[in-house]
Amino acid sequence: MNAGTTSLAPANSLRAEWGQLARFLKRPTLPARAAPPRLASLVALGRLLMLDFAAMIVLLAIAGTVMSTGVDVPETALAGVEIGSAIIFAVVIGAPVVEEILFRGWLSGRPGHVLALLAFGLGAVGITMLLALSGFSYGTDALESGLAAMGIGVIGGALIAGIVLFLLRGRPPMGWFSRAFPVFFWLSTFGFSLIHLFNFEPDEMTSALPLVLPQFITGMLLGYARVHYGLWSSMLLHALHNGAFISLVLWAGSAAG
Repeated sequence: MNAGTTSLAPANSLRAEWGQLARFLKRPTLPARAAPPRLASLVALGRLLMLDFAAMIVLLAIAGTVMSTGVDVPETALAGVEIGSAIIFAVVIGAPVVEEILFRGWLSGRPGHVLALLAFGLGAVGITMLLALSGFSYGTDALESGLAAMGIGVIGGALIAGIVLFLLRGRPPMGWFSRAFPVFFWLSTFGFSLIHLFNFEPDEMTSALPLVLPQFITGMLLGYARVHYGLWSSMLLHALHNGAFISLVLWAGSAAG
């Protein structure tokens, strides 16, 4: 496996898939292109999901052991919150889509993907600021006007990003990005895990550092899936992971009730 390969050869067993993952994590290398969507990719995701679940079971067992000794563990933002359809949608659909675009959409190293994310961010912020400076007004108060300006900025940024993607479609990964890929991969993984510290209260973030280990492990699996099977695969794997998590939370809540 090297930067010149198109993608990984499909693994023919659970052990082979996990072996490929282990070799990738030992030396992250960016393939020239992810494999096209196919049945083999879905099978691979199933194998990665099994590994994800196995890791989460081990971590839950460790957490349970620690808590049984009387150690206080910080609660997440979902603790004590009534989980309705809106929260379920945000956790299972919204978060995987948004987080995968932000943390791994650009991880392909392709100019269109990298520059599209930059264009989206700069475009959204720029349009929002221009509207604010121009005295843009919507609704009855400043809050409504600000939210409307942000909404227009996001839509405008998305359109600009779409144009960049179209103009730079088909371009291979940038050479410098491929050479520095291990750095980008681990930055993406660490960033993804650390952003979940905001699920805790500000004064508990330091003590909550061990609690984002699950996101670090999942982030490694998602990064591997993204560059070898495509962004759709990391979104799907992320959604399945979050779906299992929210199901566990709902089950625990109903059992306690």
